[in-house]
Amino acid sequence: MAWIYALRLRVAGLADKLGTGRKKGAEMTLRDNLMAEIKEAMKAKAAERLSALRLMLNGLKEREIALRGEGSEITAADELAVLAKMVKQRQDSVKVYLEGARQDLADKESAEIRVIEEFLPKPLSASEIEAAIGAAVAEVGATSIKDMGRVMAALKAKYTGQMDFGAVGALIKARLG
Repeated sequence: MAWIYALRLRVAGLADKLGTGRKKGAEMTLRDNLMAEIKEAMKAKAAERLSALRLMLNGLKEREIALRGEGSEITAADELAVLAKMVKQRQDSVKVYLEGARQDLADKESAEIRVIEEFLPKPLSASEIEAAIGAAVAEVGATSIKDMGRVMAALKAKYTGQMDFGAVGALIKARLG
């Protein structure tokens, strides 16, 4: 057991030397929060939660590697986009499982959705969405349906993870069309 402790100290020392360890006094990032939650889930022996948290961490790492290949770094907006995409994928899976009469799998996906949503910002209410659409339309100077893409881009830049952009698209069409 002593060798494990020594190995951990060496790894921690390397992390500090390489600058990959968390800086003292720095804000906790999403990844730091995930790692802390993974540790808590391990201690609590919450297998389902642990599985969902590891999936989230893996998704973030995949995106970070893809961006690194393009020569850029992952941002908070990228992280939220990854989590929002994961929720959307699981919602689609729930629909498929319910159509196939697989309630057990639908329940598992729903539990993963709840875990992922803990890390997303609070969704906007209908009135807040309307106000955000109005502000985005004014910001980009949209006058016709042709400007819908610019309005959606402005909304995605500010409200990733806080609204369902599929439903928002219909609201923008109604306003501009």
